[in-house]
Amino acid sequence: MEKLSLILWRERELLETLLFKLEVEQLVMATGRTRWLLRAAKEVETVLETIRQTEMLRAVAADEAAGQLGLPPNPSLRALAETAAEPWASILADHREAFASITTEVTAMADANRELVTAGIRSARETLMTLGESTAGYSADGSAVTGPAQHRLVDRSL
Repeated sequence: MEKLSLILWRERELLETLLFKLEVEQLVMATGRTRWLLRAAKEVETVLETIRQTEMLRAVAADEAAGQLGLPPNPSLRALAETAAEPWASILADHREAFASITTEVTAMADANRELVTAGIRSARETLMTLGESTAGYSADGSAVTGPAQHRLVDRSL
């Protein structure tokens, strides 16, 4: 059980790090300083890869703990917490609650970041569309409706 608990602590730390990296990514996007966006996205991916590796370790440790408790392989954290004796039952239940909480936060942050990226792509696409065509308005789905190209005067002295 101790091995499983240590791995769960590590996974919790990684999820906190992921939340931090997602927030950094969001701040970079929100400020419009896209110079660091690729680096921020790579850092998120690096943490996600480490989480995937840790999940494999957790699965092995959970199977070992399940064998000790007489549970079938691939047990849920809830099943382990309900079957284990104290103090492990409380420790595992605490891990489970923490995972539920941090997962909710990570999901919300990832969704917000996805919306920012989508809005940025839409804005860039619409800006590019206006270089050769004029925007006549927007359709019901929010996409730009363009008209025929218009001649534009450009003040090159700027």
